[in-house]
Amino acid sequence: MWYRLLWTLTEVPRWLIARMPFPLRRILTDVIALIIYWPLARSAGLLQRLGCDVSNMPLTTYRDLSFYTMRTDALDRFGTRLEQRFTRAEIKQMMEAAGLTDVLFSDLEPFWVAVGRRT
Repeated sequence: MWYRLLWTLTEVPRWLIARMPFPLRRILTDVIALIIYWPLARSAGLLQRLGCDVSNMPLTTYRDLSFYTMRTDALDRFGTRLEQRFTRAEIKQMMEAAGLTDVLFSDLEPFWVAVGRRT
């Protein structure tokens, strides 16, 4: 539930940022990565090392990733006009419609990683 709320709250800034000139978009998404992504991710990493369960923390999947990754992902999230979300079943259907077989999804975060075989 909190994930959907957080996602909804970020829609307005995403809509505004995505329509700005690219240089400004780049600067703003770098700032988002610096003041939101990096502190939350590093806090999750610290809490995990202290023995806490961080599985429900926002941006916990970034806890061991580089700042560069956070910057590019912030740009991808906030800097693009078109954003589409798909379920696992929809992704599998699209991959199979493209001629892929043996479609497998990762059981690890990020869960959206999938592979298929072209025969």
